[in-house]
Amino acid sequence: MGVIDIYNTSSFFLIKPNNNINQFVIPQRPTCCSFGGNHIRVIAMNSTIPVLHELNEVQQRLTGDAFIRPHLRQLSPYQSILPFEVLSARLGRKPEDIIKLDANENPYGPPPEVFEALGSLKFPYIYPDPESRRLRAALAEDSGLESDHILVGCGADELIDLIMRCVLDPGDKILDCPPTFTMYEFDAAVNNALVLKVLRKPDFSLNVEQIAEVVSLEKPKIIFLTSPNNPDGSIINDGDLLKILELPILVVLDEAYIEFSGLESRMKWVKKHDNLIVLRTFSKIAGLAGLRVGYGAFPLSIIQYLWRAKQPYNVSVAAEVSACAALQNPTYLEMVKNVLSQERERLFKLLKDVPFLEPYPTFSNFILCEVTSGKDAKKLKEDLAQMGVMIRHYNNKELKGFVRVSVGKPEQTDALMACLKRLS
Repeated sequence: MGVIDIYNTSSFFLIKPNNNINQFVIPQRPTCCSFGGNHIRVIAMNSTIPVLHELNEVQQRLTGDAFIRPHLRQLSPYQSILPFEVLSARLGRKPEDIIKLDANENPYGPPPEVFEALGSLKFPYIYPDPESRRLRAALAEDSGLESDHILVGCGADELIDLIMRCVLDPGDKILDCPPTFTMYEFDAAVNNALVLKVLRKPDFSLNVEQIAEVVSLEKPKIIFLTSPNNPDGSIINDGDLLKILELPILVVLDEAYIEFSGLESRMKWVKKHDNLIVLRTFSKIAGLAGLRVGYGAFPLSIIQYLWRAKQPYNVSVAAEVSACAALQNPTYLEMVKNVLSQERERLFKLLKDVPFLEPYPTFSNFILCEVTSGKDAKKLKEDLAQMGVMIRHYNNKELKGFVRVSVGKPEQTDALMACLKRLS
């Protein structure tokens, strides 16, 4: 959009009291206009045509929400997980006594280098590098993808919203494949986009044929895919992904949990596919969920526009320093991946023995379970919470009757199983 400069030869409007009625004089049509590029310059003169307003009446009618965009007034807030302090107050337990298995966090935390780096910050009072050069260089070395293709954000969530703001006009459509990460649908609503849904199959695999049909008929601009998928942990095979990449649609592949799958990231694919974006995060494997660091791999034809639109200081000094420190200890990250993968297999076997749970195979650090035998999923979640164990329950229709359990430490698994036994 252009910029309009308005210059008045006198005051913009004049207020004259007249019999307790305030009289507003508005500018007449401009007497002179000049145009230059995207700049419009207007010189306006005052008019003597009065417009009468009862100020008191206007003030009584006008409320703050009148300034809010109409579609946002209908927006439901995102249902986030409660933080430790709130849980502690509600449950009457110390934070360290709560078994938190509801948000897929890494219970082992970040490598020790992160704490050392945070403790020795020299310039926290200086604004961060707007291009996160040091971190992007470290990511390039770690991934084998040139830093020109990499953009860092305040969590991958920021990048999801940034992509939508750069690609979508109000009323445009995105394609979602639920059950999946609900942030895609939420950000679409924030950006005044329509959400088309192609449900996954009973085994949570993608319905590629129906996706192709919807793309052909409805012309959505973006499809969001997650591999491993949250909440079930299923993965997208190369064949299905390649079929979707052949469609005339921007494909955003969210790989937040890719490390736990044992599969290689598709970050390098963005050099071959101009309609592919791959998102990653430090929240899971690196244990930096509280510091909010995510990143994405983009085709060069796309990333240039995201650079223009992103906030200049979106990644804090603490976040960038911590992410760089985490990448310095790949041995620790590999150890965490192996330990959590082993515990995942143990937890899966134990959950299969619970008479009212049916766990689904997973390639991530969580396990989705169908609640059976007449048990109510919401009540199961609430009963466990009263015992100090937090798991995830869903209100949406696609996951009615399901709960999700994050993989924790062995002692956390033992505590969960003891509580489930009490409820059997």
